[in-house]
Amino acid sequence: MSSVVENRDPETAAVDRQNVTDQATETTPLLDTSQSSVSPPRNSSIAVFKIVSVLIIGSFTASADGSLVLATHPTIASEFNALSASNWLFVSFNLAGAATQAMVGKLSDIYGRRSLIVTAYALFAAGCIIVGTGTSMGLVILGRVISGVGGSGLTILAMLIITDLVPLREAAAWQSYLNLAATTGRSLGGPLGGWLADTIGWRWSFNCQVPIFLLAILLTYFFLPSNKKQDDKPTSLSRIDFTGAALLALTMMAFLLPFEIGGSQVPWSHPVIPSLFAASFVFGGLFMLFEGRWAVEPIFPLDLLRIRNVVLGYVISGSQCAAQLGLMFSVPLYFQVTKNASNTVAGAYLFPAVAGNAIGAILAGLVINRTGRYKLVLLVATLTSAVSYILLLLRWHGRTNVWESLYIFPGGLGTGAVQTGVFVAVQAATDPAHKAAALGGVWLTVMVGAVIGMTAVSTVTMHVMAWSLATTLQGRGVTRDVIQKVVDMATSDINYINKADPNIASAVVDAYVRGLSFSHIISLTFSIIATFSASFISEHKV
Repeated sequence: MSSVVENRDPETAAVDRQNVTDQATETTPLLDTSQSSVSPPRNSSIAVFKIVSVLIIGSFTASADGSLVLATHPTIASEFNALSASNWLFVSFNLAGAATQAMVGKLSDIYGRRSLIVTAYALFAAGCIIVGTGTSMGLVILGRVISGVGGSGLTILAMLIITDLVPLREAAAWQSYLNLAATTGRSLGGPLGGWLADTIGWRWSFNCQVPIFLLAILLTYFFLPSNKKQDDKPTSLSRIDFTGAALLALTMMAFLLPFEIGGSQVPWSHPVIPSLFAASFVFGGLFMLFEGRWAVEPIFPLDLLRIRNVVLGYVISGSQCAAQLGLMFSVPLYFQVTKNASNTVAGAYLFPAVAGNAIGAILAGLVINRTGRYKLVLLVATLTSAVSYILLLLRWHGRTNVWESLYIFPGGLGTGAVQTGVFVAVQAATDPAHKAAALGGVWLTVMVGAVIGMTAVSTVTMHVMAWSLATTLQGRGVTRDVIQKVVDMATSDINYINKADPNIASAVVDAYVRGLSFSHIISLTFSIIATFSASFISEHKV
């Protein structure tokens, strides 16, 4: 396997084209199968813009869906008297996405990008219909599972379509527009979902998505050409590595589930937690054994893990996402505690980070498009994020002014740039025949990083907060029974601060601030891991 494309000069490109023709039987250029996947045909900017505009519709709506669920899940679950199960509205979505992510690339290689993205749109819409009309919590969760399966393919398919359309150097810039759409969707989804829930009901948050996805399906057929490859291989389900896909899905579900339920549904000390991690280890071993020895067309070629830039790209994307998700958890909570901010206002404090995501992605795309270099982009981006978390650690101690609230902007800026930089770094280092699997791995690590980051930060924050509060109250001579009662109420209801005695309330605020300071250490640690990994990335001019 020719795993690394060293450069893009004409002579090398000619050799690459011959190698790809001879060896890369799974490569599927979108508009012209006579061209190489290494150097896609140069399509007009207008043609590319039309296709990217269609992709933006799906990216924006799917991203808005995620944030509106975060904003409305207590309301949804309360309608079915199942508030304690509200987290399953996004847990089920994430697990379904993680379980099916790896199959998307292979299916698009076999059946074409257009067929798969239409299917993804249809599944997402079907899930929204089930949620919007669901008569029980079980049906609503089922709808989220179906939407999760559809959502798992939207990002990876959009990235693959862009790399089919334009050379990799230009793809970074086009990809940044998708990142901007996703960021805008995440920014507007929460407020819009909350407004709909307060006015005409939460069900319309999901029902209104259906016509948008139907429009995206229609426009996809109009503007996106089919890239189903005409070759001697059978286009059938027999080419799909179902065993490998099932083992990978079981590995991911067994690994991620403890992070989703630990500390909330069951104690971390419960035997089910280590049992699930052990099962993940076993399934992962079986997956690697099967893929290495028996899979004819592996769902994820293990040779990719021998490529330094691929492995480092996965570490960078996962770590950076973990750092930012920790930030997204801690910032609203910080302002709710220290400024008694409402949910809406507390969420608005995230805007600098969200804006940073969009600006970082666009700037990184422009720099890579102009210079053809990505290593410096990754180094600067990860260091910028680290500076953000250091500022939070040093300055956010309970009295934060407007200007200091902007300290989260560099964190968002770095994460947005990392998304674009890793996208290019991984593609530049892999054989075009395996770009679908390689990019699928990027987004799988992003999902894993998001879950781990959120869990690590929330767990550390609450444990440190409880310990700090108990220590403070004990020093004031409060009895053990009263301390336990106060800690339980303070950790279960943020509004307890407004109900408690002023002396107790001040102790709760101080304890939360201390716990959140430790959360910034967690995010900083993930960011340092990303920076360290970026320093070892190999540079291949694109």
